[in-house]
Amino acid sequence: MAPTTQHDIGDAGADPFHERSAPPLTVRKDILGGHFHFESASEALLRLVEAAYGGLPPQRRYAAPPMFHVELRLVPRQTDRSVDEPPPVRTQSGAGLLCGVMDASNYVLVSPGQRRALVVVSEDMLSHPYHVRYELIEFAVFLLAARGMDLVPLHGACVGREGRGILLLGASGAGKSTLALHSLLQGMDFLAEDAVFVQPDNMLATGVANYLHVRDDALRFVDDKETRRWIGESPVIRRRSGVEKFEADLRLGRGRSVATPMTLIGAVLVSNRIADDPDALLSPIPRHEIAGRLSADQPYAAAQPGWRRFEQEMMRMGMHRLLRGRHPRDSADALLTLLSPRRVASA
Repeated sequence: MAPTTQHDIGDAGADPFHERSAPPLTVRKDILGGHFHFESASEALLRLVEAAYGGLPPQRRYAAPPMFHVELRLVPRQTDRSVDEPPPVRTQSGAGLLCGVMDASNYVLVSPGQRRALVVVSEDMLSHPYHVRYELIEFAVFLLAARGMDLVPLHGACVGREGRGILLLGASGAGKSTLALHSLLQGMDFLAEDAVFVQPDNMLATGVANYLHVRDDALRFVDDKETRRWIGESPVIRRRSGVEKFEADLRLGRGRSVATPMTLIGAVLVSNRIADDPDALLSPIPRHEIAGRLSADQPYAAAQPGWRRFEQEMMRMGMHRLLRGRHPRDSADALLTLLSPRRVASA
């Protein structure tokens, strides 16, 4: 039998959250309305934290924000990783813990009750920084935030104007990222592109406005040369689906990332179907269909606490379907009609 090591998931009798030695480095970040303390002896892992959450607007929602602690632990290389992509994260839960496991040397343990998480990363995974950021570190941060602040986690984007926001929902490939880009280019405020967190009792939405992910074929619709250059010179990431996208950093002075949560006034289901009438891109979804459409689009969120209240509020506000126009900016213009003060006042 192979000897167990200190970082094994099955380390019998060990408390995974017990601090064996004081990590020499601490980074503090305001994320989604909470204070997050990241501790690690690895500068490489803390640089990934900085890449993900450095320079973000604080999104403050509390006079005394809740505090969360994330320990990042780098362990020795365990295998020669000969594949281009690490295995996907598998989730488990029990005994008050939520776990995300890639393999025996790369995993996350989250204790929502203690507001703590442990992220373990092997040295060979540092050659896959995208996966470490999005599938391990983000796993810990988003779970702690959602459970610790009673937020409904949604897969989608959010843009708005003057404190009012519109949720952009829809299947992968529907065009949410392209719509978010052109909304930004039309002067709208940008909250998040991939994950939105909603407080269901007041419908305040928060997000992480760090990156915008754009496919190469979407650049042909970007008229501004400087914007095309900014996106085209950005690093390229590869999704699990195999789709490659530019990862454009919004913190480089591009766009309007909001510093406070947005109040949602509705949601749009983005469709990749081209409209028959280019002047009629939006159509209201009947109220009796909204609950079913939401649950089908957000199966993970539909199983979380607070979903029923969120669902009721969305039914009250209303939802629309958005078809594709001749140019993505036509879809962004359609969103602006929903955000107009006159439209909101009459709703």
